[in-house]
Amino acid sequence: MPSPIVEQPSSRGAEPRLDGLAPGALPHLQAAACAIRDGAESAARQALDAAFALAPAHPELLRMLGLLHGRAGRHAEAQAALRQALAQWPNYALAHADLGNAQQAAGETQAAFASWRQACALAPHSPMPWFNLGRNLQLHGDTAAAIEALQQVHALAPDFLPASILLGDALVHAGRFDEADARYRAALALHPACGDAWRGLANIKTRPLAEADREHLASALRQPGLNPADRIAMGFALGKVCEDQARYEQAFAALGQANAELRQLHPWNAGAFSAHADALVAASARLPTPLDPELGREVIFIVGLPRSGSTLFEQILAAHPEVEGASELAELEQVLGEESARRRQPLLQWIAAATAADWQRLGRRYLELTAHWRAHKPRHTDKLPSNWLLAGVLGAMLPGARIVDARRDALEAGWSCYKQQFYRLPHFACTLGDIAAYIRDYERIMDAWRAAEPGRIRTQRYEALLAAPEREIRALLAFCGLPFDPACLDYHRASRSVRTASAAQVRQPLQRDTARADHYGALLDPLRFGLGLPTLAGP
Repeated sequence: MPSPIVEQPSSRGAEPRLDGLAPGALPHLQAAACAIRDGAESAARQALDAAFALAPAHPELLRMLGLLHGRAGRHAEAQAALRQALAQWPNYALAHADLGNAQQAAGETQAAFASWRQACALAPHSPMPWFNLGRNLQLHGDTAAAIEALQQVHALAPDFLPASILLGDALVHAGRFDEADARYRAALALHPACGDAWRGLANIKTRPLAEADREHLASALRQPGLNPADRIAMGFALGKVCEDQARYEQAFAALGQANAELRQLHPWNAGAFSAHADALVAASARLPTPLDPELGREVIFIVGLPRSGSTLFEQILAAHPEVEGASELAELEQVLGEESARRRQPLLQWIAAATAADWQRLGRRYLELTAHWRAHKPRHTDKLPSNWLLAGVLGAMLPGARIVDARRDALEAGWSCYKQQFYRLPHFACTLGDIAAYIRDYERIMDAWRAAEPGRIRTQRYEALLAAPEREIRALLAFCGLPFDPACLDYHRASRSVRTASAAQVRQPLQRDTARADHYGALLDPLRFGLGLPTLAGP
């Protein structure tokens, strides 16, 4: 989750939140705000101590102390400090918003939303509480409510760039592509080199960018002094528009440059990942027999490579009246992270010591955290592609869950990954060689798990779906224990929010012309070689 914005107290004019603060404490408070923003905990604590010496228990100092604790992961201490502030100033909207952030970080989601909504009620004409609420609604999958909150931000602060971008993203997820396009382009009118706006436009994948966009991007990328994040996002967008226009060599060059810059920020270590994957598989092979083999039957995990049809398979399942499509959830990672924190050991160090009762407890914790996704339908999907690495763990933790392994032609999937900017870094998709190594690890591990437990794991091939949609959809539903429903054949008519880069693609009928790799010829030989495929340029 993005970090909350730290608002720095101003010395200009009277601010109600500084009422009663000794004048000499203000410079220390401002220094603390800057240090918290920059992650300098020691400097922040020193500045706050100096401020508290002059103004003991002032609400704004307590709020800043709460932020400091929150940034350091001390969520209970953060909440205590913020509640102390609110005990003195119950109508302090900013403190309510910060309390919501601390509650969310502690896993108290319902309490967090209550605090965020209270902040909006107390300061209805301030854009920041609405932005905070809208951002978190979007992160938690409530797209319709997020749009309402972010539209409120836009009405109050039309030039607030982050809100325009986030509103554009939410509109894409809701399938409102014309409105999303308008929001992204409004952001570009304010900041022509806004990488997030170009990223948003490029991710509406069913819409080609215009020649004017290509010219603008090519020109802007030649300008010195661009922010690296903006330059990288613009490079990926340039790659898309060049491919749309059949300028394949230019597309390859633009994507190569963008990926090289992205990888330079956080290099991927393919060897270390492969060793970690092998160690996790070895540890997972020795897990205890589940106490309740049906635990987790409410859940359908969809795993695999990104850009391999996983969103499409989720859309098909979510068209079923018994299934809620929850998209890419963080709860599985959260539960395992909580247990690692409790044991003060990483997963690999405690996995072998966990008992069947431990795994049952963790499975129930996951179901507790995801219960809201089953408020209206009895089952939900969890479509985080990288969860393939936890397929063995899921056998002990949620043995009743079904796992759908989304497979697409490896060359097409690998190339599609290379064209997509990913935000969780380091990422394997920045070089063709790393992509090939990742695919090899993923395929051999999932093949082994499926061979061992075919009733729990199904390989669902994208190309097979294209060739025989009804046959494959019937087989997929049967694997998940669902009766056939014709609505699944018309999955593209579903009105649910789709919060991935495939949001536009899954709102149209099956397209049989999605292959792109052949256009690039021998340029993709490093990927072919890594996958063990014949190269075009010869040995």
